[in-house]
Amino acid sequence: MIRSMTAFARQAGQFEWGTLVWEIRSVNHRYLEPSFKLPESMRPLETALREKLRQQLSRGKIECSLRLLEQGDGESAELIINKPLAKQLVAASEAISNMVDKPAAIDPLRLLQWPGVITAAENHSDRLQQQALEVFQPALEQLIDSREREGTELRQVIEARLDSIATITAAVRKQLPDILAAQKQKLVARLQEIKAELNEDRLEQELVMLAQKADVDEELDRLQTHLGEVRRVLDKGQACGRRLDFLMQELNREANTLSSKSIVSDTTQAAVELKVLIEQMREQIQNIE
Repeated sequence: MIRSMTAFARQAGQFEWGTLVWEIRSVNHRYLEPSFKLPESMRPLETALREKLRQQLSRGKIECSLRLLEQGDGESAELIINKPLAKQLVAASEAISNMVDKPAAIDPLRLLQWPGVITAAENHSDRLQQQALEVFQPALEQLIDSREREGTELRQVIEARLDSIATITAAVRKQLPDILAAQKQKLVARLQEIKAELNEDRLEQELVMLAQKADVDEELDRLQTHLGEVRRVLDKGQACGRRLDFLMQELNREANTLSSKSIVSDTTQAAVELKVLIEQMREQIQNIE
């Protein structure tokens, strides 16, 4: 199953002390690029969280945010003040105060908000970290489910374009004999109009050159081969976005060659339609993991 790289997940966990809420947002990106917004006490989890993402996702810009909503009547954690750090902050504040006129008084509450000055007791912090990891896993699974649902929709869009390309390719192949026959008659008529002597050898050479220029069998065969490969990759699923993007480049190359070899407006228009369909697929594929 293919996955989109755009998704959102929200998972909450209820505990005796309050509520723990994970929110994960995912958008398309060339590589896997996770970022985390965590309370200071949860920073030690970042390595484990990155590993969980790496094991289950391969591409996308992933933003993970964690909120802790404590309730008033729940179990309160013992708070620990980092006194050495607080003393350093006070000393630094006093040094700055000596440099300015009429300095404001040092606000103790502002000092407590400095990262690392106040923390929960170690046993409480460990328990919170374990609970955060437990809630993160279902949030990640929810994100993956969302990416897979959107991936299914993207696949339907792509397959509809593949069917259209196959139809156009078959129509061009069917028209080729009639196109060559019409061009032969046009060439003979033009020579007759200018009353040129019809040298059979010269006429045969002109017809061979015309047939070579209009011969797009190889391009049509490669288009058909690439279409089959795109379908195979879609069936295989998993992380296939880069492979599909490469195949779009190959399809576009064949469509350009078909356009350059065109000798009638019908095949020119067919090549234009092919390029439009390929570009529509490419835009969707940019969002596939």
